[in-house]
Amino acid sequence: MKNVDYDIVIIGGGPAGLTAGLYAARARLNVILVEKLAPGGQVLVTDRVENYPGFPDGISGFELVQKMTEQAKQFDLVIENNEVLSMDLSDQVKTVRLSDKTITAHAIVIATGASPRKLGIPGEDVFFGKGVSSCATCDGPFYRDRVVAAVGGGDTAVQESIFLTKFAKKVYLIHRRDELRATGILRERALANDKIEFLWDSVLTGIQGLTNVEKITVKNVKSGDTKSLAADGCFIWIGIRPNADFLGDLVRRDEFGFVVVNSNMETSVPGVFAAGDVRVTPLRQIVTAVGDAGIAAFSAEHYIESL
Repeated sequence: MKNVDYDIVIIGGGPAGLTAGLYAARARLNVILVEKLAPGGQVLVTDRVENYPGFPDGISGFELVQKMTEQAKQFDLVIENNEVLSMDLSDQVKTVRLSDKTITAHAIVIATGASPRKLGIPGEDVFFGKGVSSCATCDGPFYRDRVVAAVGGGDTAVQESIFLTKFAKKVYLIHRRDELRATGILRERALANDKIEFLWDSVLTGIQGLTNVEKITVKNVKSGDTKSLAADGCFIWIGIRPNADFLGDLVRRDEFGFVVVNSNMETSVPGVFAAGDVRVTPLRQIVTAVGDAGIAAFSAEHYIESL
């Protein structure tokens, strides 16, 4: 085989990337993990993780990532802070262009995750992970018998708002139109749920509090009236986007830009794999990301052996 710098290049240092790195390094492959920022991804701004097995009392996102990073480094995983600018996947040996150099590998694992779309309003970034969330499955249980706000009108927003009523005593559902875009059955369930109060023709304009969310400001787009409402949390569901702009059309992606893979986490390009939130998947959680990554690393190892 042609000389290359690495067996595997892993792009992204969230739970998926770190797990793929752990598996690949433990298999004694020559592997490097490239992360643009600090390892951890979205988990870093998650105040508390309660649904990851093995931590019955919960664990902070920062601490969980720290443990994952330490564990991967025990097997000599090389983690480099750098940005992937472009790739050439046309040859059996893949070329990855970073901000200051070019590296080559037999296989690539894409684990760059996804980001929630933002409203761009005051308080949104300040309180993200401290009352502002985009995951009811992750954070809903923290709001038992409390009041929360939700933003959106599509299937995800409505479905997640209904889920929140299992815990919250009231959910303000803020939607800029006068009817929901969600499918019929979800609309019916939401409208019939007496824990959901709809704020039609309205937009969220601000989130306030001291250390956590305490109140929100809502504006009616037709009348121009604004009002302040007490709320302990705010869930924003206006869509998510994959962190995959650098891929362009190098691998097959769906209409939303998420990477299409098979059950072995193989993309449309041999030797290129994807794991975690960046791929097409019905559930984006830490536990699914690490599961994907184990399969991706295992598949990459077998791919390299077959060359």
